[in-house]
Amino acid sequence: MDPILSVLLFSWAWRPEIILTLGLAAALQLTGRRRLKQRGSERLVAPWRSVAYLGGLVVLGIALMSPIDILSAQFFFMHMIQHLLLVMVAPVLLLIADPMPVALWGLPAGLRLEAGRLLRPDSRFRSTGRALTAPGLVWLYSVAALVGWHDPGAYNLTLESELVHDLEHITFFATAMLFWWHVIGSAPHIHKRLSRGVRIGYVLSIVPASAITGVAIAFASQPIYTYYTTVPRLGSMTVMQDQMLGGVIMWIPGSMMYIIAALILIARLIQAEEGQSNASRSQRATGEAPRTAGIQDKGPPAAALEEFG
Repeated sequence: MDPILSVLLFSWAWRPEIILTLGLAAALQLTGRRRLKQRGSERLVAPWRSVAYLGGLVVLGIALMSPIDILSAQFFFMHMIQHLLLVMVAPVLLLIADPMPVALWGLPAGLRLEAGRLLRPDSRFRSTGRALTAPGLVWLYSVAALVGWHDPGAYNLTLESELVHDLEHITFFATAMLFWWHVIGSAPHIHKRLSRGVRIGYVLSIVPASAITGVAIAFASQPIYTYYTTVPRLGSMTVMQDQMLGGVIMWIPGSMMYIIAALILIARLIQAEEGQSNASRSQRATGEAPRTAGIQDKGPPAAALEEFG
């Protein structure tokens, strides 16, 4: 059997701490969904939200325990696929589900009340969290994680130490969750929500960091990450071919994910402006008060896009 195919089929690392964390996250969400459904809260328990949230957890599990993680020690381009899953796919799926209110309802009553106290407008915890997660700081965290962990010294260390490797993954995922939290506008709402125009600029502003880093890696004249020159190679791909492919993945698909998000925001902005314009024309023509524009019974695709609005 081809060695790469063998790894893809059989090299799954079932890490108990990851399985336990993902299982707990799923249990909180499903328990909270059941309790909210009993209370008649329809918006937060829409089936598509549960599908998106559980899909995000599955993507996390694939990124961290599948052969993608194993092969990232052999191929840089597999690391970049893992990076995209952790930074762009899993966080978006999780956050469009607006999971925090549901997860809070999944907690025991005592813990739920304590969480409520921590999130009160006058709590120090909330004010500290608001200061540390300001949009500008989150942007800096995201760029620092992207550029910093791809520094040759730091990246080689992640391949030599499992602890540092895990820290890299946590950093990527945590900064991505904070970044997309500002873009999507999920709970907790401790900041004034950014306008659509600001969010468009916010998303696009991170593209140069991803593109420039990817181009620098793809067109380097020699191996940047020397660790890959010291390990046996699976298949016929050379270190330089692998490095170029990884850089291209960061450059093009990595940048396109942010551009797609910006295009969704632009579409929502145009839709909102057209709705306001139509309502104004209708009001002038009929003399009636303007009605709220929008579709009242949105299906999953429309509702998911609404989270970007």
